[in-house]
Amino acid sequence: MSKPKQVTIVEVAKAAGVSIATVSNVLNRGGIRSSKETIRKVELAAEALGYRRNTMAAGLSRNKTYEIGLIVPGLTSYYGQLAEHLQIEAHQAGYHLSVFSSGGFDPDIERRNLEVLLQRRVDGLICHGLAMGIESTRSIVNSGTPLVLINGWNWPEDISIGSVNLGFAEASKQSCRVLADRGCEAIYYIGSKRSKAIDEQRRIGIEDGIQQYASHLFHEIIDFHGMDVEATLQALLARHTKPIGLIAFDDHIAFRLLSGANKLDIRIPDQLRIIGINNDFIAQQSYPGISSWDIPYTYQARMAIQKLLAKFDNQPIEAMEVREIEVPLTFIERESTHS
Repeated sequence: MSKPKQVTIVEVAKAAGVSIATVSNVLNRGGIRSSKETIRKVELAAEALGYRRNTMAAGLSRNKTYEIGLIVPGLTSYYGQLAEHLQIEAHQAGYHLSVFSSGGFDPDIERRNLEVLLQRRVDGLICHGLAMGIESTRSIVNSGTPLVLINGWNWPEDISIGSVNLGFAEASKQSCRVLADRGCEAIYYIGSKRSKAIDEQRRIGIEDGIQQYASHLFHEIIDFHGMDVEATLQALLARHTKPIGLIAFDDHIAFRLLSGANKLDIRIPDQLRIIGINNDFIAQQSYPGISSWDIPYTYQARMAIQKLLAKFDNQPIEAMEVREIEVPLTFIERESTHS
């Protein structure tokens, strides 16, 4: 079977009744302004003929691809929603967002994805932290392609032009205050070491919160992975007589804790009070509802894209605001902490 003939801009120009240069300028987003009528004629002709731009060739010819690469640990929950909001912000700015997953903070997959995106000559990169670490990232991102980190703290300026970080530490700190105010006898953080820097930020906040608001309370950090939820809850209840406060790494872990409590007929919030992070759908729809910290996805995505756009336009560093932007979270209280 013969391969269909590829439509050229010469044919598009003939169908639209304009010059080849005009077609090239319109379809490749050139710098010469064309009237709305001319743009529409060219686009209609291209669509009717089935013309497809060779974006790689166009990008090489003008040293700009209008493509941004995104690497996140996965495509579910927070990461999926973040990718969707970044896609919208990139589109509104005239860019295409290519999304890659690292399979759950896998450094080998991260490295491969970074290399692929750089080979495609993307204009910029947005990455959620990077399990590869500073030195491994530096060995790859050395071509001048600007990189903005999402939830990446204290990365050197020669690697990243900046970061947009969620205020996990402050949210965890304030969670301690809420549980202390609600009369809890003990506070436990159920963490996730696999999540590296994200978990570290929560632990920093927990330590600050205990010191400032709950130094008189018993406190402990437990890693969720490998944890027997029901056995752990039974052991905690046997240890304490008054309400116990649990701060979960995210709403998925909070939901697992809530489900285990329900199986054991543990009264929420009389015996156990739970706070999650992310304000996912399960926190909103579970019974009882899980108190959680809401994430301003649109704002976080907009700040990340604006940092790249400022770099693309060669604006001064001052125009990019602070190097590391902290995005505050909003506490949403539900039945898991308040009766």
